Amino acid sequence: MEAYIKGIGIISPQKTFDTPDFLSDVVETASNSLRCIEPSYKDFLNPTLARRMGRIIKMSIAASSICFKDSGVPMPDAIMTGTALGCLEDTEKFLFSIIDNDEQFLTPTSFVQSTHNTVSGQIALQLKCMNYNFTYVHKGFSFESAVLDGLMTIAEGNGNNVLVGGHDEMTDKYYRVCDRVGYWKQETVSTMELINSKTSGSIAGEGAAFFMLSNHASAENYAKLRSLKFIYKPESQQDVENRIMEMLAEKGLKPEDMDAVVYGINGDLRFDGVYNDLKDGMFKNSTAVYFKHLCGEYQTSGSFALWLASNMLKKQEVPAAVLIGEKKHTSLKNVLIYNGFMGDDQSAFLLSQC
Repeated sequence: MEAYIKGIGIISPQKTFDTPDFLSDVVETASNSLRCIEPSYKDFLNPTLARRMGRIIKMSIAASSICFKDSGVPMPDAIMTGTALGCLEDTEKFLFSIIDNDEQFLTPTSFVQSTHNTVSGQIALQLKCMNYNFTYVHKGFSFESAVLDGLMTIAEGNGNNVLVGGHDEMTDKYYRVCDRVGYWKQETVSTMELINSKTSGSIAGEGAAFFMLSNHASAENYAKLRSLKFIYKPESQQDVENRIMEMLAEKGLKPEDMDAVVYGINGDLRFDGVYNDLKDGMFKNSTAVYFKHLCGEYQTSGSFALWLASNMLKKQEVPAAVLIGEKKHTSLKNVLIYNGFMGDDQSAFLLSQC
């Protein structure tokens, strides 16, 4: 199963929309919770509608709109999204209104907009798209599941242009809940120094990214998405390496064919070992790249990594802000993404230059 990435739209904590800049001017903070740089939503939504929408819904509609414009595809043959938390802000509003109103006189708006498939439904409503529409809620595999569905849809001939996306938001209440179970760092860390951290926990993040997958080859495409592999609770480092080798062998490739590898390094001492072992061992001759210091840690952060890798291949450029060590290849033909969430849900994307 293969497809071409025809267009991309992304809202993130970095300057990733409405600019030709490719991470040459990164936003560096000393906060343990990164929030998205949001656009003016009047450019994407009727102000009356926008006023009733939660933040993640507006971000996702904006990101998908940018993707449609970038790809030149006005109507997708299918829409698949992945999210671990859904519209968390609206969920919190509804739950607190139950308490505040003693379970009486509740307005339905927050409940209706709190469901996980709200984003994909709202995108379809904006487009008047009656085609296949599905949302995956698989924790750290949510975005990857949406991409897999998109690849299967194209492979089976049920669509030529498929919109896939990943979105999750961070709220103050959710941050505090996750902080109690050790997700986040207890000390304040500058984002650009995250890779040097030797303590437990990471920095919180959020984002919304959408991709137009197509079966049509074109020089204007970003990259060719050649393979996707899920690795759930790997038994050992050797297990991880064996699974990656299987993935590459299926495409007639070897580790030395990877010009760059994008790692999900998040500064958490408990989980970064798998990335460092790959970087210093199996892929020691590949250019090493990381990304979570720019977007933070969240379940669908793989969507930010896919945006990064796709642009690297199209622009033939590795921004200094994401580079680990030295750049070992002057050109990029094959790029691997290896990412995970809290050690259990690990996945790999294989991309090639068009």
